[in-house]
Amino acid sequence: MTLPPGVPPPALIEDAVLGANQAFYEAFNARDPAAMDALWSQEAPVACIHPGWNPMTSREEIVAAWTAILSNPEAPEITCEDPEVMLHGDIAFVICHERVGGALLACTNGFRLEDGVWRMVLHQAGPVGEEPTQRAPVATRSRRIH
Repeated sequence: MTLPPGVPPPALIEDAVLGANQAFYEAFNARDPAAMDALWSQEAPVACIHPGWNPMTSREEIVAAWTAILSNPEAPEITCEDPEVMLHGDIAFVICHERVGGALLACTNGFRLEDGVWRMVLHQAGPVGEEPTQRAPVATRSRRIH
């Protein structure tokens, strides 16, 4: 398949999405509210669902919640494990596990391409009852939703 001029190959797009996803965890672990704010879309609808919280769908509410979380010196570090990118045009999802303190969470991070930058539009995490089973190597898994 030949890509149109100026369209990057899927592997480069996936790398950019993974970079945006990693920036989310780096902002969290650095306790950097300005970096967290910069990651979230200012154009598209957004949603954030923390474990045990009600859904938030206002950008202002989401940024305020992250600012409060990041200002808490007791907040544990988060580690992202086994991220998998799913592309759907200008939308991408990263499905992964998070280690938060001693807890294991399943997580979906959603991104939207805005002016050439992948911006976060969704973060949802919830507890997992058991360790994940071994998944097929990333190279053999489908990365596209449609």
